[in-house]
Amino acid sequence: MPKLKSHRGASKRFRKTASGAIKRRGAYRNHILTKKSTKQKRHLRVEAGTLKPCDARLAERMLHGS
Repeated sequence: MPKLKSHRGASKRFRKTASGAIKRRGAYRNHILTKKSTKQKRHLRVEAGTLKPCDARLAERMLHGS
């Protein structure tokens, strides 16, 4: 049986931490940043955090190959 491949989109978006939690990136930090104030961008710098357990289960299944 061939190796299972991980979902390429999920592997680019999520990272698994040492404790097993799945981290994600925050939104609104990619483009069109000239319109946003410095204060708004500064507040967006904080870590987005981990996925909720129900979403983490789905992400786990997509990341199985990595």
